[in-house]
Amino acid sequence: MTSTAMKPPAEPPNSADGHTAVGDTHDLSEFGYDQQLHRSLGKFASFAAGFSFVSILTTIFQLFGLGFGFGGPAFFWTWPIVYAGQFLVALCFAEIAARYPISGAIYQWSRRMGGEVIGWFGGWFMIIAQIVTASAAAIALQVVLPSVWTGFQIIGDDPTLTSTSGAANAVLLGSILLVIVTAINCVGIRWMSRINNIGVTCELVGVTAVVLALFTHAQRGPDVVFDTGIPGQQPGYIWAFIVSGLMAAYVMVGFGSAGELAEETRNPRRIAPRTIRLALTVSAIGGGLMLLGALMAAPTLDDQLAAGGLPYVLDSVLGSFWGKVLLCDVAVAIFICTLAIQTACSRLMFSMARDGRLPFSKTLSHVNARTGTPIAPSILIGVLCVGILLVNVGNSAIFATLASVCIILIYLAYLAVTAPMLYRRLQGWPKGGATVDSEGRKLFTMGRIGIVVNVLAVLYGALMVVNLAWPRAEVFDPSGEMPILQWAGPICIAVTVLVGIACFPRGTEHPKPVQLGA
Repeated sequence: MTSTAMKPPAEPPNSADGHTAVGDTHDLSEFGYDQQLHRSLGKFASFAAGFSFVSILTTIFQLFGLGFGFGGPAFFWTWPIVYAGQFLVALCFAEIAARYPISGAIYQWSRRMGGEVIGWFGGWFMIIAQIVTASAAAIALQVVLPSVWTGFQIIGDDPTLTSTSGAANAVLLGSILLVIVTAINCVGIRWMSRINNIGVTCELVGVTAVVLALFTHAQRGPDVVFDTGIPGQQPGYIWAFIVSGLMAAYVMVGFGSAGELAEETRNPRRIAPRTIRLALTVSAIGGGLMLLGALMAAPTLDDQLAAGGLPYVLDSVLGSFWGKVLLCDVAVAIFICTLAIQTACSRLMFSMARDGRLPFSKTLSHVNARTGTPIAPSILIGVLCVGILLVNVGNSAIFATLASVCIILIYLAYLAVTAPMLYRRLQGWPKGGATVDSEGRKLFTMGRIGIVVNVLAVLYGALMVVNLAWPRAEVFDPSGEMPILQWAGPICIAVTVLVGIACFPRGTEHPKPVQLGA
């Protein structure tokens, strides 16, 4: 296994600010790790990592119809509700990121709050979820590229994702994308951040253009968000509203990616807490405006909108040419979303392997001296993602279900941080440790409201796990052909836990034991 006991070098590689970089390196050494990854990310690059993981242009493009179909126009209100809940989590993450600026954030944070078992399973849940999520993002190219140019439909002539040729072509396009992002991650963090920064800029421009186009073609006022639509004509609208909230729950995850890249960020104690909150908030504002604009500009508020979703609205507003231009921007968003997810997952895998907590840890923890990148985790994640993509060829319903229920694992991983964090907070955390960043500025803290925020974050996370995992045939088995799929949530959790138990390292002490809450 790569040594982590060595003293850090006096001058770390790829540093823009020597004084800050040396301080960050010595800061990291206090946790028992030496500076192996190249520390080159600034404020925007850190923000871009979280924003591109959420990728509202990709996810709302895909999932608008899901929310509207279950809750009608009033499903809009699930967006600010989920944002409020996730912002509570983000505040907890920001406070803990300021005190533990280490790669593999979820794993490192949860083990320092809850011990080795909770920490390991927090990391395990997040690894599995990110691999499936990256696969789901990559397969979304099939929804976009054949609509831009028919030449992208390489296999067969039916681009529909659920058709035989569409499913096979989706796997081909997704696999090509995964090969590209894997290569970028192997080259190094500098290239990854440059490409990601350009992509995020394109996505921000695209979101702005979409919002302006929708609002300038509005056919009704903003009061449309109080219309419950067809679901409101039936008893039990609250249940339909709760189900429609799954759309927002699927979208607003991954904002903590800045924490995953902490060892590659300059002054992460200051930058990561800020960008965690900023990535979520910018995504929430942009996404909320897109939802509102789509409801105001939609030609109809019926089943056609539920089936066609945001592409149907944009096609009616922008026409063929500008619609294709936007689709190209969506393809860019899908690209950087897949890149960001794989990058975050590779750093998490590296962090756990560096501690000897995964099979083949020596290989997975090796950092290429020239690129400053853990290459083996990136390659392994790319291979596993392609393997998951192949499920779509055999049964697209199973793939869609896997992509949905993996979000449950992300929320469980978040709970593995916030729940033990609350327990430690009741014991007096934070106490001891660093109180300033490498520039001498005070660390982010919630102060007296920390307990209240933490309690609400845990309650929100627990309720969301229940909501996501609740067996619903209309969500997980809409065709009625495989009734077992409605139990996919509980089954997925059980299988992940059982496999995790089998992989959990036994009989060996952690090489970097920690004092809980310190």
